[in-house]
Amino acid sequence: MTTDSSTRLRIANLTVKFPGTVAVDNASIDVKPGEFFTLLGPSGCGKTTLLRTIAGFCHQNEGHIYFNDRLVDLLPAHRRDTGMVFQNYAVFPHLTVWQNIAYGLRARRVPKLEMSERIKEAIRLVDLNGYEERKPSQLSGGQQQRVVVARATVVRPQILLMDEPLANLDAKLRVRLREELRELQRELGITTIYVTHDQEEALSISDRIAVMWMGKVQQIGSPMEVYRHPVSKSVAEFVGEGTFFTGVVCHMNDDEITVELVDGKRLVSDSLSRLETTEGDSVRLGFRPQDAKIVINPAPNAENILIGTVIQKMYFGGLVRYNLETSSGLQMQAEEYAPIRDGSNTEGDAISISIPRDRLMVFPVGEEEEIGQ
Repeated sequence: MTTDSSTRLRIANLTVKFPGTVAVDNASIDVKPGEFFTLLGPSGCGKTTLLRTIAGFCHQNEGHIYFNDRLVDLLPAHRRDTGMVFQNYAVFPHLTVWQNIAYGLRARRVPKLEMSERIKEAIRLVDLNGYEERKPSQLSGGQQQRVVVARATVVRPQILLMDEPLANLDAKLRVRLREELRELQRELGITTIYVTHDQEEALSISDRIAVMWMGKVQQIGSPMEVYRHPVSKSVAEFVGEGTFFTGVVCHMNDDEITVELVDGKRLVSDSLSRLETTEGDSVRLGFRPQDAKIVINPAPNAENILIGTVIQKMYFGGLVRYNLETSSGLQMQAEEYAPIRDGSNTEGDAISISIPRDRLMVFPVGEEEEIGQ
């Protein structure tokens, strides 16, 4: 078997088993040269095991791994030409910033002049000029992780592997460093596999995302695809937030589907991709809070109008989120951006919301297990 010339990494039907569990279950992924590819999922879903197997630290029971056209199943970790960045700050405490970054280059016997030039460039790229002679104890957490990134990239690996590298940082620093990481990756053009459980992080920096759950790859797509067109209710709930109802299909054609809720209300959706169902089947409907538009005095024949009482109102500065309950007890969420009046829509008020048919997701019933948070 060979890989396509546009594929840097191919994972083919990979299974990794530990006593009593299947950590990775028949995973298949192709990653393009220069792509920033994220493995996203909750704790225990198999994403870190998959990353470690790519690196050569774990070994698969079935399936194969290819770098370019080369089968690497039997290659030890130190011969796979990967750079690794871990969640903890894996810096050598007795070495300076310069010496830490030089470590991999010395192991590869890179000539001194070339080594010096590479280290200078790496320090510039991670914005550590002036810190060359400092020890890790003199650096902040963010600066230490920059050293690790520089050390991993200065050796110019085929593939950069990153296992939740920002998880130990505070929220504001995490946002800033993820932007810096993405900019650095684009400048270097290194194919990167990034592991995270943070949905916002994955959506903001990835070219493509593989959503994992219970060892299986549930969906692969661009950030917009996995957010706007999730293949299942589980993916929809994990990648973002949503309101979900159960209903029965009362009408369906090639262009749209009409679903009747338990209270008799009918909603129309034209999001029919991947849906295999017929009239009379039970389905789940879902929509994102930001897709629920608050309307005042909707027309009697207006489509996809739901009315709910404000149970809770939460203010987030640029937006307000409402937890609503319909007269039949259905729970839902809606968001209002930059509300004009402070006191608008208080708890106990009735709100009408409109859901565009192209924003109403429809999934088959039967997928009872949820992806954990």
